[in-house]
Amino acid sequence: MNSAISLQKVSKSLGNREILKNISFTVEPGDIFGYLGPNGAGKTTTIRVILGLFKPNSGEVSVLGEDVSKDEIRAKVGFVLEADGLYDNLTAYENLDYYCQLYDVPQAKDKIEEMLRLVDLLDRALDKVAAYSKGMRQKLALARAMVHEPELLILDEPTAGVDPSGQIEVRDIILNMAHKRGKTIFLSSHNLDEVQRICNRIALIDKGEIKIYGELEKLRREMGRREVVIETLITTTEQSEILDDVLSDLQTLPYVRSCYREANKLYLNLDGEVDVSKIVAILSGKNIGVEEVRKGEVTLEEIYARAVKGEEQ
Repeated sequence: MNSAISLQKVSKSLGNREILKNISFTVEPGDIFGYLGPNGAGKTTTIRVILGLFKPNSGEVSVLGEDVSKDEIRAKVGFVLEADGLYDNLTAYENLDYYCQLYDVPQAKDKIEEMLRLVDLLDRALDKVAAYSKGMRQKLALARAMVHEPELLILDEPTAGVDPSGQIEVRDIILNMAHKRGKTIFLSSHNLDEVQRICNRIALIDKGEIKIYGELEKLRREMGRREVVIETLITTTEQSEILDDVLSDLQTLPYVRSCYREANKLYLNLDGEVDVSKIVAILSGKNIGVEEVRKGEVTLEEIYARAVKGEEQ
């Protein structure tokens, strides 16, 4: 089966500035793929390359196994960009009807009603879009992207500027599209919580380069192996002072990348597959009891911070 999106060693310059630097990643059918990065990292340029709006200077781009410039491939792609592209002086129904005509959608009336019901806007179908809130506009833009039943949806910041309840609604619509309607989703977003909740794979771009790419849960597991939380048993002020001294000693060890203390807990970032029993033995040698040792959970926010801020992993 062809990849939904494939970029192989793609570079793109605008003027004298190199925006994309030899980037590669694939989006597989059925993915909800999160594309992350700070402002100016190259996310929007990547989307324009995928949609065929920009031609790369080098590298190969394919969508659904073909060149996106082909009309039959473009007809299989739906998208919501940063500017929603809706017509303010038309009603919601008229906006969708216009796109049905562009894509020659059969039984357009039924399809429009189906999409408006999906995004919970059927009761506002005859209202002009100029009267819509930001959240309603985003939901209508999603309906428009879906009206011709594409295989692939490309969404650029679909919840930007939307209030928390609207974000939940948009997220539920995206999940519905992926899990119940079988769509592949490419989601560019600054909302790390949103991506962590719904995406199964991610790529993180910074300064035009892909820094992290892969299955989200696998990345969290791999990076989490180095995070260890040790809950100690300290009951006296003297033991607390000893623990401070132990903390200072641990920071000098070559296999301890970083460590800090919160109350009776030690948080350590270890180098590779270091045996944690070495740390426990040091504590025991100082008469500090250990109640629990566990591997820490690494959040997407931490993964993002390490990649973008250059923190050691």
